[in-house]
Amino acid sequence: MEEKFKQEPSGVVKIVLFGPESTGKTTLSEQLARHYNTVWVPEYAREYLQHKWNEERKTCEPSDLLPIAEGQMKLENKLAKKASKVLICDTDLLETKVYSEAYYLGYCDPILDKYALENSYAIYFLTYIDIPWEKDDLRDKPNEREKMFLYFKETLEKYNRNFITLKGNKKERLSKAVEHIDKLLKK
Repeated sequence: MEEKFKQEPSGVVKIVLFGPESTGKTTLSEQLARHYNTVWVPEYAREYLQHKWNEERKTCEPSDLLPIAEGQMKLENKLAKKASKVLICDTDLLETKVYSEAYYLGYCDPILDKYALENSYAIYFLTYIDIPWEKDDLRDKPNEREKMFLYFKETLEKYNRNFITLKGNKKERLSKAVEHIDKLLKK
């Protein structure tokens, strides 16, 4: 059963966009995929939770986290087979773990916790909160951006993840991300 939360082996360099809501992860994922002529993995939680909101007018609950994690890994494993050299991931299970702990008083399902820490990526791009927060049906913490950013950063540090913080406008973020991905591809 737990295999569905595990990364399948692939020969591509995996990059993760990581950070609080409304910090430009999806925009940058799309830009990077275009730049490298590859595919990007969307955030499965958005589709899953938007559907739940539209159908039931309910937000995320702890029981949603494993289906979200399963959907995310299914997408990542499928798209890794279609990627050329690099796979851009709009999120990963470590981000799901962060949200679980932030929203549910430190709780994280042991299965999610295990695979959030076992799955690996070449680099994380931590997106800073210097772009305007945009409201939608799912975003709900406009006044906690700094607190959430620090929690994301502390998580990367705690688990010794290779990461770079991206700040600035779209062009500046893209340029810095490309610089670091190019270094990885030359190895």
